[in-house]
Amino acid sequence: MKMLNPQKPRLERRIVGSTNRWRFPRQPFSGDLLGLSQMCKAASIDFDEVLKNPDRLCISQIQKIFPENLKNKTIQSREADVILECLGFKWELHQPQLFQSETLAKLYLMGLARGNANPEKESVKILQAQRPGRSREQRPVKKMILSLKINDPLVTKEAFATALKNLYMREVKIGLDDVLGVLAAAHILQFSSLFQRCVTVMMSGLTPSTIKNFYLAGCKYNEEPLTTACEKWMEMNLVPLVGTQIHLRKIPKELLHKVLKSPSFPKNCSFLDRDVGQNLISLFLCLRLHSITKGKDLEELRHINFFPESWLVRVTANHYHALENGGDMAHVKDLSTQAVRFGLLFNQEYTTHSKVITLYGFFFEIKGIKHDATSYSFHMQRIRHTDLEGASAVYENTPISLRAERLVTYEIRAQTLVDGKWQEFRTNHITQKFGLVKPSCKSHALKIQTVGIPIYASFSFVFSLS
Repeated sequence: MKMLNPQKPRLERRIVGSTNRWRFPRQPFSGDLLGLSQMCKAASIDFDEVLKNPDRLCISQIQKIFPENLKNKTIQSREADVILECLGFKWELHQPQLFQSETLAKLYLMGLARGNANPEKESVKILQAQRPGRSREQRPVKKMILSLKINDPLVTKEAFATALKNLYMREVKIGLDDVLGVLAAAHILQFSSLFQRCVTVMMSGLTPSTIKNFYLAGCKYNEEPLTTACEKWMEMNLVPLVGTQIHLRKIPKELLHKVLKSPSFPKNCSFLDRDVGQNLISLFLCLRLHSITKGKDLEELRHINFFPESWLVRVTANHYHALENGGDMAHVKDLSTQAVRFGLLFNQEYTTHSKVITLYGFFFEIKGIKHDATSYSFHMQRIRHTDLEGASAVYENTPISLRAERLVTYEIRAQTLVDGKWQEFRTNHITQKFGLVKPSCKSHALKIQTVGIPIYASFSFVFSLS
Protein backbone atom coordinates (compact mmCIF):
# COMPACT_ATOMS: atom_id res chain seq x y z
CA MET A 1 0.00 0.00 0.00
CA LYS A 2 1.47 3.32 -1.10
CA MET A 3 1.51 6.44 1.05
CA LEU A 4 0.45 9.46 -0.95
CA ASN A 5 2.30 12.71 -0.40
CA PRO A 6 -0.11 15.29 0.94
CA GLN A 7 -0.62 18.08 -1.56
CA LYS A 8 -0.10 21.70 -0.59
CA PRO A 9 -3.19 23.91 -0.62
CA ARG A 10 -3.53 25.84 -3.84
CA LEU A 11 -5.31 28.99 -4.81
CA GLU A 12 -8.91 28.32 -5.82
CA ARG A 13 -10.61 29.84 -8.81
CA ARG A 14 -14.18 30.68 -7.94
CA ILE A 15 -16.85 32.82 -9.52
CA VAL A 16 -17.17 36.09 -7.63
CA GLY A 17 -19.81 38.50 -8.88
CA SER A 18 -20.08 38.58 -12.66
CA THR A 19 -16.42 37.79 -13.23
CA ASN A 20 -14.15 34.85 -12.63
CA ARG A 21 -11.33 36.06 -10.36
CA TRP A 22 -8.57 34.53 -8.22
CA ARG A 23 -9.19 34.34 -4.47
CA PHE A 24 -7.49 32.81 -1.45
CA PRO A 25 -8.97 29.54 -0.12
CA ARG A 26 -9.07 30.53 3.55
CA GLN A 27 -8.46 33.27 6.12
CA PRO A 28 -7.11 35.85 6.54
CA PHE A 29 -8.45 36.84 3.10
CA SER A 30 -12.10 35.82 2.72
CA GLY A 31 -12.67 37.63 -0.56
CA ASP A 32 -11.02 38.00 -3.94
CA LEU A 33 -8.01 40.23 -4.61
CA LEU A 34 -10.00 42.88 -6.49
CA GLY A 35 -12.49 43.11 -3.68
CA LEU A 36 -9.66 43.26 -1.17
CA SER A 37 -8.05 46.11 -3.13
CA GLN A 38 -11.32 48.04 -3.16
CA MET A 39 -11.76 47.47 0.56
CA CYS A 40 -8.24 48.79 1.29
CA LYS A 41 -8.89 51.86 -0.83
CA ALA A 42 -12.09 52.63 1.05
CA ALA A 43 -10.31 52.22 4.38
CA SER A 44 -7.29 54.32 3.27
CA ILE A 45 -4.93 51.38 3.85
CA ASP A 46 -1.96 50.49 1.67
CA PHE A 47 -2.85 47.36 -0.34
CA ASP A 48 0.75 46.08 -0.48
CA GLU A 49 1.07 46.43 3.29
CA VAL A 50 -2.10 44.37 3.81
CA LEU A 51 -0.75 41.58 1.58
CA LYS A 52 2.42 41.51 3.71
CA ASN A 53 0.59 41.94 7.02
CA PRO A 54 -3.10 40.87 6.90
CA ASP A 55 -3.66 42.04 10.49
CA ARG A 56 -3.48 45.65 9.27
CA LEU A 57 -6.88 45.33 7.59
CA CYS A 58 -8.47 43.59 10.54
CA ILE A 59 -7.14 46.18 13.02
CA SER A 60 -8.24 49.09 10.85
CA GLN A 61 -11.77 47.73 10.60
CA ILE A 62 -11.98 47.15 14.33
CA GLN A 63 -10.67 50.64 15.15
CA LYS A 64 -13.64 52.14 13.33
CA ILE A 65 -16.17 50.10 15.28
CA PHE A 66 -15.82 51.53 18.78
CA PRO A 67 -17.02 55.15 19.19
CA GLU A 68 -14.56 58.00 19.67
CA ASN A 69 -15.99 58.91 23.06
CA LEU A 70 -14.81 55.60 24.52
CA LYS A 71 -11.40 57.22 25.01
CA ASN A 72 -12.83 59.54 27.66
CA LYS A 73 -15.39 57.12 29.02
CA THR A 74 -15.06 56.00 32.63
CA ILE A 75 -14.25 52.30 32.64
CA GLN A 76 -13.84 51.75 36.37
CA SER A 77 -17.11 49.85 36.51
CA ARG A 78 -15.68 47.19 34.19
CA GLU A 79 -13.01 44.68 34.88
CA ALA A 80 -9.99 44.66 32.63
CA ASP A 81 -10.08 42.39 29.61
CA VAL A 82 -6.32 42.02 29.27
CA ILE A 83 -3.31 41.76 31.53
CA LEU A 84 -0.19 42.98 29.77
CA GLU A 85 3.10 41.70 31.15
CA CYS A 86 5.85 44.15 30.28
CA LEU A 87 8.96 45.65 31.94
CA GLY A 88 8.48 43.40 34.95
CA PHE A 89 4.99 44.77 35.71
CA LYS A 90 1.41 43.69 34.99
CA TRP A 91 -0.78 46.32 33.35
CA GLU A 92 -4.57 45.89 33.28
CA LEU A 93 -6.10 47.12 30.02
CA HIS A 94 -9.53 47.21 28.39
CA GLN A 95 -10.33 45.91 24.94
CA PRO A 96 -11.60 49.10 23.22
CA GLN A 97 -8.45 50.98 24.15
CA LEU A 98 -6.15 48.22 22.89
CA PHE A 99 -6.91 48.90 19.25
CA GLN A 100 -5.33 52.38 19.27
CA SER A 101 -2.01 50.54 19.43
CA GLU A 102 -1.27 48.29 16.46
CA THR A 103 1.22 46.30 18.53
CA LEU A 104 -1.28 45.55 21.30
CA ALA A 105 -4.04 44.88 18.75
CA LYS A 106 -1.85 42.27 17.01
CA LEU A 107 -1.02 40.62 20.32
CA TYR A 108 -4.72 40.52 21.20
CA LEU A 109 -5.75 39.04 17.85
CA MET A 110 -3.04 36.42 18.17
CA GLY A 111 -4.44 35.59 21.60
CA LEU A 112 -7.93 35.17 20.18
CA ALA A 113 -6.58 33.00 17.40
CA ARG A 114 -4.94 30.70 19.93
CA GLY A 115 -8.42 30.11 21.37
CA ASN A 116 -9.61 28.71 17.99
CA ALA A 117 -11.80 31.75 17.45
CA ASN A 118 -12.22 33.88 14.38
CA PRO A 119 -10.25 36.89 15.62
CA GLU A 120 -11.96 39.48 13.47
CA LYS A 121 -15.47 38.14 14.08
CA GLU A 122 -14.94 37.75 17.82
CA SER A 123 -13.48 41.26 18.21
CA VAL A 124 -16.25 42.85 16.18
CA LYS A 125 -18.90 41.11 18.25
CA ILE A 126 -17.44 42.28 21.55
CA LEU A 127 -16.73 45.82 20.38
CA GLN A 128 -20.24 46.25 18.95
CA ALA A 129 -21.52 45.57 22.42
CA GLN A 130 -19.62 48.66 23.58
CA ARG A 131 -21.74 51.06 21.52
CA PRO A 132 -23.70 53.63 23.62
CA GLY A 133 -27.36 52.85 24.08
CA ARG A 134 -26.95 49.13 23.54
CA SER A 135 -28.00 47.16 26.62
CA ARG A 136 -26.01 44.12 27.58
CA GLU A 137 -25.59 41.78 30.45
CA GLN A 138 -22.40 41.90 32.44
CA ARG A 139 -20.82 38.51 32.12
CA PRO A 140 -17.60 37.36 33.68
CA VAL A 141 -14.75 37.57 31.21
CA LYS A 142 -11.62 35.53 31.45
CA LYS A 143 -8.71 37.94 31.31
CA MET A 144 -6.31 37.36 28.47
CA ILE A 145 -2.63 37.51 29.39
CA LEU A 146 -0.32 39.13 26.83
CA SER A 147 3.45 39.54 26.98
CA LEU A 148 5.51 42.30 25.39
CA LYS A 149 9.29 42.37 25.57
CA ILE A 150 11.00 45.78 25.31
CA ASN A 151 14.77 46.15 25.05
CA ASP A 152 14.96 49.90 24.43
CA PRO A 153 16.64 51.53 27.48
CA LEU A 154 14.71 54.77 26.82
CA VAL A 155 11.42 53.05 27.63
CA THR A 156 11.23 53.30 31.40
CA LYS A 157 8.32 52.21 33.56
CA GLU A 158 7.21 55.84 33.85
CA ALA A 159 7.41 56.46 30.08
CA PHE A 160 5.49 53.27 29.31
CA ALA A 161 2.83 54.15 31.90
CA THR A 162 2.40 57.57 30.28
CA ALA A 163 1.98 55.92 26.88
CA LEU A 164 -0.67 53.53 28.20
CA LYS A 165 -2.42 56.42 29.97
CA ASN A 166 -2.81 58.08 26.57
CA LEU A 167 -4.90 55.11 25.47
CA TYR A 168 -7.56 56.31 27.90
CA MET A 169 -7.19 60.10 27.96
CA ARG A 170 -6.90 62.66 25.19
CA GLU A 171 -4.49 65.26 26.57
CA VAL A 172 -2.00 63.73 28.95
CA LYS A 173 0.75 66.28 29.58
CA ILE A 174 4.15 65.23 28.26
CA GLY A 175 7.17 67.06 29.70
CA LEU A 176 10.44 67.67 27.86
CA ASP A 177 12.27 65.47 30.38
CA ASP A 178 9.99 62.52 29.59
CA VAL A 179 9.21 62.99 25.91
CA LEU A 180 12.07 60.82 24.55
CA GLY A 181 10.94 57.82 26.58
CA VAL A 182 7.28 58.34 25.66
CA LEU A 183 8.26 58.67 21.99
CA ALA A 184 10.17 55.39 22.16
CA ALA A 185 7.22 53.70 23.88
CA ALA A 186 4.79 55.07 21.27
CA HIS A 187 7.03 53.73 18.50
CA ILE A 188 7.13 50.25 20.04
CA LEU A 189 3.37 50.27 20.63
CA GLN A 190 2.80 51.64 17.11
CA PHE A 191 0.60 54.29 18.70
CA SER A 192 0.71 56.83 15.86
CA SER A 193 -1.29 59.69 17.39
CA LEU A 194 0.84 59.70 20.53
CA PHE A 195 4.03 59.47 18.47
CA GLN A 196 3.08 62.59 16.51
CA ARG A 197 2.18 64.42 19.72
CA CYS A 198 5.67 63.68 21.05
CA VAL A 199 7.24 64.95 17.82
CA THR A 200 5.27 68.20 18.14
CA VAL A 201 6.41 68.64 21.74
CA MET A 202 10.03 68.06 20.72
CA MET A 203 9.90 70.48 17.79
CA SER A 204 8.59 73.24 20.05
CA GLY A 205 11.06 72.42 22.84
CA LEU A 206 14.41 72.65 21.07
CA THR A 207 17.12 74.09 23.34
CA PRO A 208 20.91 73.73 23.62
CA SER A 209 20.36 70.90 26.10
CA THR A 210 17.83 68.97 23.98
CA ILE A 211 19.04 69.51 20.41
CA LYS A 212 21.41 66.52 20.34
CA ASN A 213 19.03 63.85 21.65
CA PHE A 214 16.03 65.18 19.72
CA TYR A 215 18.02 65.19 16.47
CA LEU A 216 19.27 61.64 17.06
CA ALA A 217 15.69 60.53 17.80
CA GLY A 218 14.52 62.08 14.54
CA CYS A 219 17.22 60.16 12.66
CA LYS A 220 16.47 56.92 14.50
CA TYR A 221 12.76 56.97 13.64
CA ASN A 222 13.17 58.60 10.19
CA GLU A 223 11.03 61.52 11.32
CA GLU A 224 12.01 64.12 8.72
CA PRO A 225 10.00 67.09 10.15
CA LEU A 226 11.84 66.69 13.46
CA THR A 227 15.32 66.46 11.93
CA THR A 228 14.55 69.44 9.68
CA ALA A 229 13.40 71.47 12.69
CA CYS A 230 16.63 70.59 14.50
CA GLU A 231 18.71 71.70 11.51
CA LYS A 232 16.85 75.03 11.24
CA TRP A 233 17.21 75.67 14.97
CA MET A 234 20.93 74.96 14.80
CA GLU A 235 21.37 77.26 11.81
CA MET A 236 19.80 80.11 13.77
CA ASN A 237 21.59 79.47 17.08
CA LEU A 238 25.00 77.98 16.31
CA VAL A 239 26.89 81.26 15.92
CA PRO A 240 25.36 83.29 18.78
CA LEU A 241 25.44 80.42 21.30
CA VAL A 242 28.59 78.49 20.37
CA GLY A 243 31.08 78.27 23.23
CA THR A 244 28.58 79.52 25.82
CA GLN A 245 25.50 77.30 25.60
CA ILE A 246 26.32 75.17 22.54
CA HIS A 247 29.51 73.09 22.64
CA LEU A 248 30.68 71.53 19.39
CA ARG A 249 31.75 68.27 21.01
CA LYS A 250 28.12 67.67 22.03
CA ILE A 251 26.67 68.24 18.55
CA PRO A 252 26.24 65.18 16.27
CA LYS A 253 28.76 65.33 13.44
CA GLU A 254 26.09 64.85 10.74
CA LEU A 255 24.00 67.75 12.08
CA LEU A 256 26.99 70.07 12.32
CA HIS A 257 28.09 69.14 8.79
CA LYS A 258 24.65 69.93 7.33
CA VAL A 259 24.44 73.27 9.12
CA LEU A 260 27.91 74.40 8.09
CA LYS A 261 27.41 73.41 4.44
CA SER A 262 24.00 74.97 3.88
CA PRO A 263 22.95 78.64 3.93
CA SER A 264 20.87 79.64 6.98
CA PHE A 265 18.06 81.22 4.98
CA PRO A 266 16.32 80.66 1.62
CA LYS A 267 18.33 81.88 -1.34
CA ASN A 268 15.49 83.69 -3.06
CA CYS A 269 14.90 86.19 -0.23
CA SER A 270 17.04 87.43 2.67
CA PHE A 271 15.83 87.08 6.23
CA LEU A 272 15.35 90.84 6.74
CA ASP A 273 13.35 91.05 3.50
CA ARG A 274 10.89 88.44 4.74
CA ASP A 275 7.82 89.31 6.82
CA VAL A 276 9.34 87.81 9.95
CA GLY A 277 12.40 90.06 9.64
CA GLN A 278 10.71 93.35 8.79
CA ASN A 279 10.38 94.51 12.40
CA LEU A 280 14.12 93.93 12.94
CA ILE A 281 15.37 96.13 10.10
CA SER A 282 15.71 99.29 12.23
CA LEU A 283 17.83 97.33 14.70
CA PHE A 284 20.23 95.93 12.10
CA LEU A 285 20.55 99.29 10.36
CA CYS A 286 22.55 100.32 13.43
CA LEU A 287 25.22 97.71 12.67
CA ARG A 288 28.43 99.14 11.24
CA LEU A 289 28.71 96.83 8.27
CA HIS A 290 31.23 99.23 6.72
CA SER A 291 33.75 97.95 9.31
CA ILE A 292 33.74 94.59 7.54
CA THR A 293 36.61 95.19 5.16
CA LYS A 294 37.64 91.67 4.12
CA GLY A 295 36.14 90.28 0.95
CA LYS A 296 35.79 86.75 2.31
CA ASP A 297 33.79 88.04 5.31
CA LEU A 298 31.39 89.92 3.04
CA GLU A 299 31.06 86.83 0.88
CA GLU A 300 30.17 84.78 3.95
CA LEU A 301 27.44 87.28 4.85
CA ARG A 302 26.10 86.99 1.32
CA HIS A 303 26.14 83.21 1.62
CA ILE A 304 24.03 83.05 4.78
CA ASN A 305 21.54 85.43 3.13
CA PHE A 306 20.58 87.34 6.27
CA PHE A 307 21.06 90.93 5.05
CA PRO A 308 19.40 92.37 1.92
CA GLU A 309 21.66 92.14 -1.10
CA SER A 310 21.52 95.93 -1.57
CA TRP A 311 23.14 96.51 1.83
CA LEU A 312 26.14 94.34 1.02
CA VAL A 313 26.46 95.79 -2.47
CA ARG A 314 26.63 99.29 -0.97
CA VAL A 315 29.36 98.28 1.49
CA THR A 316 31.36 96.53 -1.23
CA ALA A 317 31.01 99.49 -3.61
CA ASN A 318 32.23 101.95 -0.97
CA HIS A 319 35.30 99.80 -0.31
CA TYR A 320 35.97 99.52 -4.04
CA HIS A 321 35.77 103.29 -4.62
CA ALA A 322 38.02 103.99 -1.63
CA LEU A 323 40.60 101.49 -2.88
CA GLU A 324 40.42 102.92 -6.39
CA ASN A 325 41.07 106.43 -5.04
CA GLY A 326 44.14 105.58 -3.01
CA GLY A 327 42.26 105.03 0.24
CA ASP A 328 40.19 108.24 0.28
CA MET A 329 36.87 107.43 2.01
CA ALA A 330 34.70 110.02 0.26
CA HIS A 331 31.47 108.43 1.48
CA VAL A 332 32.29 109.04 5.18
CA LYS A 333 30.70 112.14 6.69
CA ASP A 334 30.80 111.41 10.43
CA LEU A 335 33.74 109.89 12.32
CA SER A 336 31.67 108.82 15.32
CA THR A 337 29.26 106.65 13.28
CA GLN A 338 31.04 105.84 10.01
CA ALA A 339 34.66 105.28 11.02
CA VAL A 340 36.33 101.91 10.72
CA ARG A 341 37.04 100.57 14.20
CA PHE A 342 39.60 98.07 15.47
CA GLY A 343 40.22 96.99 19.05
CA LEU A 344 42.64 95.53 21.60
CA LEU A 345 41.88 93.64 24.79
CA PHE A 346 44.71 94.37 27.23
CA ASN A 347 44.86 91.67 29.93
CA GLN A 348 46.67 91.61 33.26
CA GLU A 349 49.58 89.45 32.08
CA TYR A 350 50.56 91.83 29.28
CA THR A 351 53.37 94.37 29.42
CA THR A 352 52.91 95.11 25.73
CA HIS A 353 50.26 93.95 23.32
CA SER A 354 49.83 94.81 19.63
CA LYS A 355 48.02 93.85 16.48
CA VAL A 356 48.59 94.64 12.80
CA ILE A 357 45.67 95.91 10.74
CA THR A 358 45.47 96.63 7.03
CA LEU A 359 43.05 98.85 5.12
CA TYR A 360 43.11 99.80 1.44
CA GLY A 361 46.80 98.89 1.10
CA PHE A 362 48.01 100.72 4.23
CA PHE A 363 49.44 98.84 7.23
CA PHE A 364 49.15 100.03 10.83
CA GLU A 365 50.14 98.56 14.18
CA ILE A 366 47.83 99.31 17.12
CA LYS A 367 49.64 98.90 20.41
CA GLY A 368 49.20 99.03 24.18
CA ILE A 369 52.02 99.40 26.72
CA LYS A 370 52.00 98.91 30.49
CA HIS A 371 54.45 101.34 32.13
CA ASP A 372 53.80 100.44 35.77
CA ALA A 373 51.08 98.96 37.96
CA THR A 374 48.52 101.65 37.08
CA SER A 375 49.97 103.47 34.05
CA TYR A 376 49.18 102.53 30.44
CA SER A 377 49.40 104.09 26.99
CA PHE A 378 47.84 103.25 23.62
CA HIS A 379 48.86 104.43 20.17
CA MET A 380 49.05 103.37 16.53
CA GLN A 381 51.74 103.73 13.91
CA ARG A 382 52.10 103.17 10.19
CA ILE A 383 54.48 100.38 9.16
CA ARG A 384 55.87 99.02 5.91
CA HIS A 385 54.52 95.72 4.69
CA THR A 386 58.12 94.53 4.30
CA ASP A 387 58.66 94.95 8.05
CA LEU A 388 56.16 92.21 8.85
CA GLU A 389 57.33 88.69 9.63
CA GLY A 390 55.81 86.21 7.21
CA ALA A 391 54.12 89.04 5.33
CA SER A 392 54.34 87.35 1.96
CA ALA A 393 52.24 84.44 3.20
CA VAL A 394 49.75 86.31 5.41
CA TYR A 395 49.09 89.23 3.07
CA GLU A 396 49.55 87.44 -0.24
CA ASN A 397 46.25 88.70 -1.70
CA THR A 398 46.21 92.06 0.11
CA PRO A 399 46.66 95.27 -1.90
CA ILE A 400 49.73 97.35 -1.02
CA SER A 401 49.80 101.14 -1.32
CA LEU A 402 53.07 102.84 -2.28
CA ARG A 403 51.93 106.30 -1.22
CA ALA A 404 54.43 108.02 1.04
CA GLU A 405 51.79 109.79 3.13
CA ARG A 406 48.27 109.00 4.28
CA LEU A 407 45.96 111.62 5.83
CA VAL A 408 44.02 110.02 8.70
CA THR A 409 41.40 111.32 11.13
CA TYR A 410 41.32 109.14 14.21
CA GLU A 411 40.27 108.75 17.82
CA ILE A 412 41.65 106.37 20.50
CA ARG A 413 39.46 105.25 23.40
CA ALA A 414 39.90 102.98 26.42
CA GLN A 415 37.43 101.59 28.95
CA THR A 416 37.79 99.50 32.09
CA LEU A 417 35.60 98.44 35.00
CA VAL A 418 36.57 99.64 38.51
CA ASP A 419 34.42 98.81 41.57
CA GLY A 420 31.41 98.16 39.38
CA LYS A 421 31.70 101.44 37.47
CA TRP A 422 33.11 102.06 34.02
CA GLN A 423 36.06 104.38 33.57
CA GLU A 424 36.36 105.89 30.09
CA PHE A 425 39.31 107.64 28.46
CA ARG A 426 39.63 109.12 24.98
CA THR A 427 41.61 111.45 22.75
CA ASN A 428 40.06 114.19 20.69
CA HIS A 429 39.41 113.72 16.99
CA ILE A 430 42.88 114.12 15.52
CA THR A 431 43.80 114.60 11.85
CA GLN A 432 47.36 113.66 11.01
CA LYS A 433 49.53 112.77 8.02
CA PHE A 434 51.15 109.39 8.53
CA GLY A 435 54.48 108.78 6.81
CA LEU A 436 56.75 105.78 6.87
CA VAL A 437 59.52 107.16 9.14
CA LYS A 438 59.54 108.63 12.61
CA PRO A 439 58.10 110.81 13.97
CA SER A 440 55.37 111.05 11.31
CA CYS A 441 54.62 107.34 11.34
CA LYS A 442 53.39 107.40 14.96
CA SER A 443 50.08 108.74 16.31
CA HIS A 444 49.42 110.69 19.47
CA ALA A 445 49.24 108.41 22.49
CA LEU A 446 46.33 107.98 24.88
CA LYS A 447 47.85 107.87 28.36
CA ILE A 448 45.74 106.64 31.26
CA GLN A 449 45.99 105.90 34.98
CA THR A 450 43.75 103.12 36.28
CA VAL A 451 43.66 100.07 38.56
CA GLY A 452 41.07 98.40 36.33
CA ILE A 453 41.87 95.33 34.27
CA PRO A 454 41.28 94.22 31.55
CA ILE A 455 41.30 97.36 29.45
CA TYR A 456 39.27 97.57 26.26
CA ALA A 457 41.01 99.87 23.76
CA SER A 458 39.45 100.92 20.43
CA PHE A 459 40.95 102.76 17.47
CA SER A 460 38.49 104.52 15.16
CA PHE A 461 39.79 106.17 12.02
CA VAL A 462 38.91 107.47 8.60
CA PHE A 463 41.20 108.00 5.63
CA SER A 464 40.48 111.64 4.88
CA LEU A 465 40.54 113.16 1.41
CA SER A 466 44.11 114.00 0.47
